[in-house]
Amino acid sequence: MDELEFWELVDASREAAEGDPEEQADLLVERLLRLDPESVLDFARHFESRYNRAYTWDLWGAAWVLLDGASDDAFDFFRCWLIGQGREVFEGGVHDPDALADLLDEFDEEIDGDGEELGYAADEAYEQLTGVVAPDLGIPPAPSEPEGTPVAFENEGALAERYPRLWMRFKE
Repeated sequence: MDELEFWELVDASREAAEGDPEEQADLLVERLLRLDPESVLDFARHFESRYNRAYTWDLWGAAWVLLDGASDDAFDFFRCWLIGQGREVFEGGVHDPDALADLLDEFDEEIDGDGEELGYAADEAYEQLTGVVAPDLGIPPAPSEPEGTPVAFENEGALAERYPRLWMRFKE
């Protein structure tokens, strides 16, 4: 599975789920079950590498603004959700987290920002196809700390300055 096929699966499942991340995860599992186990592992490698790439302080700060706070787990689930939004939103958000203010059409705190189930879709499909737990993906592990300069999450002035567009759209 190449990168284009990866994003096509993500986009097709998101569109069919009409933006509901839990429904998207279910649909993604259904689509992955149509593939062979190696293709499912390829999908998992693409997902995991993007998940690891999104482990940055800048993106965590953006998630903090969007979610009105983001614990370690909440940021993990946010990164899964961000991948589920498709290539344009993901790449734009990783490159410039403040750009999420422009990239996101709507943001409903009740359902958006939490893509926990998306993070398990490939593992679930692989296990259903093979009857065994997915093996190690053979990709570099995530860094132990987020990349970049730490963000003062509790300092609203610093957040407003670092993420002016997000702050204006989602906080004011």
